[in-house]
Amino acid sequence: MKKTWILIVIAIVALAGYAMSSYNSMVNKDEAVSTAWSNVENQYQRRADLIPNLVNTVKGYASHEKETLEAVISARAKATQTTLDTENLTPEKLEAFNRAQGTLGSALGRLMVVAEKYPELKANENFKSLQAQLEGTENRISVERRKFNDVARTYNVSIRRFPNNILAGMFGFEKRPYFEAEEGTQKAPKVEF
Repeated sequence: MKKTWILIVIAIVALAGYAMSSYNSMVNKDEAVSTAWSNVENQYQRRADLIPNLVNTVKGYASHEKETLEAVISARAKATQTTLDTENLTPEKLEAFNRAQGTLGSALGRLMVVAEKYPELKANENFKSLQAQLEGTENRISVERRKFNDVARTYNVSIRRFPNNILAGMFGFEKRPYFEAEEGTQKAPKVEF
């Protein structure tokens, strides 16, 4: 009888230890997702911070390109208003965030096309520096988005595996969305000469 109680106590302690270890692991992975998301936002903010200086530099050389400049300013405003935190990071909200950032990226692309028309602007040191910083930031955004997807995948796998999925359900750990390619980027453009 005494051995039975000892075995029951050992089993309960082992189960409690496993549950505690699994819970703490899920918390660590959840925090890693939050950190990765913060790094993504940080790079998008860096891009948003560069845009006013870039627009002002272009404005000095291409003031009659008002429509393009206003499109960039408007897209930046919308992109900075569309914010997310890890508590409300749903696939729908991430898609809206992506759409706003994509619109800003398109507007910046049009601005760079406008800049091509003005050789004196392209030769401006301030413009060249801002353009290089913007290109570097775009690369950083891409890297941070990939890192976010990697960390989110690790977390998602962890909370979906048995028996972690039981604990995850009990404690409210939910699957995190991924960054996905924008519509139309899956097909390579057709180039004809």
